[in-house]
Amino acid sequence: MDFELAEEYRMLGELVENFVSDHLYPLEPAVLAREAAGEGAHITTEERASLDVASRELGLWGLDAPEAMGGMDLPAIALVAVNEAIGKSVVPYVLPPDSPNLRMLDATVNQEQRERYLEPYIRGETVSAIAISEPGAGSDPAAMKTSARRDGDDWLLNGRKIWISKADIADHFITMAVTDKARGARGGISAFLVDRNAAGLSIARKIPMLGGNATFELELADCRLPASALLGDEGQGFAPMQLRLSTRRLEMATWCIGVAQRALDMLLEYAPQRETFGGPLADKQTVQNWIAESETDIHSARLMAWHTAWKLDRGESVRREISMLKAHATEMAWRVVDRAMQGFGAMGMTKELPLQQMANEVRLMRIYDGPTEIHKWVVARDLLRG
Repeated sequence: MDFELAEEYRMLGELVENFVSDHLYPLEPAVLAREAAGEGAHITTEERASLDVASRELGLWGLDAPEAMGGMDLPAIALVAVNEAIGKSVVPYVLPPDSPNLRMLDATVNQEQRERYLEPYIRGETVSAIAISEPGAGSDPAAMKTSARRDGDDWLLNGRKIWISKADIADHFITMAVTDKARGARGGISAFLVDRNAAGLSIARKIPMLGGNATFELELADCRLPASALLGDEGQGFAPMQLRLSTRRLEMATWCIGVAQRALDMLLEYAPQRETFGGPLADKQTVQNWIAESETDIHSARLMAWHTAWKLDRGESVRREISMLKAHATEMAWRVVDRAMQGFGAMGMTKELPLQQMANEVRLMRIYDGPTEIHKWVVARDLLRG
């Protein structure tokens, strides 16, 4: 494995770093003020539109979308630096279109669905959300209860989905449902494309989360869908769902590397300036230990991310690596941000600095797309099976 990024990918990473500095960091005070005021850590419609224009003009649109549909089809290794840069800002903006749903759609759509759903999504004309988790089901797909049964040429979906991001603005939902209870995850779970205005679909409630974020619960009550709503083959929804989840987990891990790097950079800038007990904070051994430990943590996570992306680009299985990386990177970022907050003292507790929002985001990612404990279990089970 080459430990130097190709020049074009290195330059891409620098371009995204500049985008973050020029367009995201200036929005942070407004985002933090909204969160502190109880309005949620969001960007306005106008701010999002401006960011979309800027990212498109810089050629940062559809980085991993198929070239045939106007994308750049970049490999996973190129996106490590991209997502690390994006992760450094607390402004809730991801370069469009969001990769996980893009990857799942691209792997499963037929020609009609490609034209109706995937292509508009890549062009930035629609918003896609995914509905997997259920109340009480947790991370166990075998516990999924939302059902889909045939009714003539149609499908009828019944059940509840929870922890869904972007449900308030989504144009469609990739919805997982059980089509054969006896087979479960081994041939009994299917994916469906559910339009926002589908009869029988409703948003049951908005769920406030840490840091001014929110997710939603959906209800499907005899939600009638045409046969064309089936995404991929019947009973074969589990593998594409795992592709989607793996993409998000790699993305989250690299975001966390960015979060940790910024937290360390903040501490490195602050520690020499802060005078305490007759000298700069940077002279204190405890603080030096925090700095050394944080640099080591970040370095190890970055190497893991590069290795996982490298294997992914070679077409190799990365199931174990994805779980190791997701668990390690999220826990690593939690430690690094906590050290930085401790180093800043009372200022680290304020909502004037981004550290507290960084902590909120990392705390969520330690749970989202599989909590740390589940990923450790996956790794251990895989090793014990030999």
